[in-house]
Amino acid sequence: MLDRYFEQPFDQSASLQHQIQERLIQAILDGALSPVDPLPSSRAFAKTLKVSRNTISIVYERLHQDGFITAKPRRGYFIDENFVREKLNVAPPRRQIGTGTRADFDRFLPRRFTEQLNIAKRADWRRFPYPFIYGQVGRDEISVARWRDCLRRAGTTRHVGTWADDLFDSDDPLLLEQISRRVLPQRGFRAGPDELLITVGAQNAIWMVANLFLAPGRVIHVEDPGYVDARNIFAAQGATVIPSPVDRKGLKPGDNLAGADLVYVTPGHQSPTNITMPMERRLALLEAASTHDFLILEDDYEHELNFVGAQHPTLKALDGTGRVIHVGSLTKPLFPGIRLGFIAADPEVIREIRVLRRLMYRHPSALAQRAMALFLSEGHYDAHIRRHRRGMADKWREMLREIDRQLPDCDLTMTTGGSGVWLALPEGTDAGAVKAEAEARGVLVEDGTPHYLRADAPRNRLRLGFGAIDLAKIAPGIAELKAAIETVRNCPES
Repeated sequence: MLDRYFEQPFDQSASLQHQIQERLIQAILDGALSPVDPLPSSRAFAKTLKVSRNTISIVYERLHQDGFITAKPRRGYFIDENFVREKLNVAPPRRQIGTGTRADFDRFLPRRFTEQLNIAKRADWRRFPYPFIYGQVGRDEISVARWRDCLRRAGTTRHVGTWADDLFDSDDPLLLEQISRRVLPQRGFRAGPDELLITVGAQNAIWMVANLFLAPGRVIHVEDPGYVDARNIFAAQGATVIPSPVDRKGLKPGDNLAGADLVYVTPGHQSPTNITMPMERRLALLEAASTHDFLILEDDYEHELNFVGAQHPTLKALDGTGRVIHVGSLTKPLFPGIRLGFIAADPEVIREIRVLRRLMYRHPSALAQRAMALFLSEGHYDAHIRRHRRGMADKWREMLREIDRQLPDCDLTMTTGGSGVWLALPEGTDAGAVKAEAEARGVLVEDGTPHYLRADAPRNRLRLGFGAIDLAKIAPGIAELKAAIETVRNCPES
């Protein structure tokens, strides 16, 4: 009866015990095992599966603890029929009422998020040999091991009191302390607990700031080209979103920002061009905020990744008026999937956002917060950033060198760092067509067109991220991209 559940070979990368346990539970719930007959002995079952007897004994003991099986002295393990019946006791479907037409969701939905122009990224990007995909990073096995250790220790008795209970609207005080001591000084400022809030990543922070300050009738200026998700978030609040052109120094402040309620900028490494805003323009933007009475939402993405010259202080570090709301990510350069970020702002703003966050999800995972606090306090984060910066600097130099060598007809926007490059293809070359042709050759790149809001936007821009691609694959990847560009230029109708 059990044979069909163990026909497939075991996954060598996963725990053998858990795989056997999962298959046995499925067999039990499917009714494949009789409740009147004992399960195979641990010795016989181990011999059948060609595993150790100890492995089967541990699996049986776990199933016993979880209530799926029960032990009978001198007879062995049996299915606990009552427990399984409870697990399978699903209420019968209710009679469906109503014979009219199906609900017309167009009438009920005030807006459709699916109609927003957005960046499409492949979930299976790892199978491509040349993933110039933005927003992903290569795995650092040292940090993986240290993060796993911090998670394990966060789950021990010593720390369980910090995360097992509902924190209501609070954050882990140790994490707030570590951000203030270890993260913010690198950005040129400090903040007290009443000036900090933990979020589920930087994008969640942007959403909450937009929810708090934007509404129909409010005006927000965004960089153009700019971060598409942020732009869509602002539009979803009903605000008027105005594109402000970006040059080779970032967003240009001045009288063009008059009438704004909020200005969204990415000064550390502008998204998507990766330009770093120089000091004189930062000061001009702060002066414009005071003159024209608007707030600044500073998305300080990739602050750590400057490879040329000294780090610039953030807008928040230069702000003496409380007008800058600073958003940062803790996990993007580490493990993007963990999703931890923060907001640093005036205490009055933090109080309001804290109440708003409580309405949304109360607080981010307290266990993840404690693990991150340990990771920071033991210096693992600083060590990771140092390794990450060295590796990314090597890739950045290789990207600039190979694009200059292999793509002389393309115009590269020069940067001082970051994890991506902004490339202008030869005039008249369609970026979407190049993207499709490159993908067919195993190269993933990003069509830059959706980053523009204005109608007369160029259609020949590409963004190439290099955080996830191996250093050795950059040169051959650029060679394949060159071939894709040549194919599209020689066959425009493609």
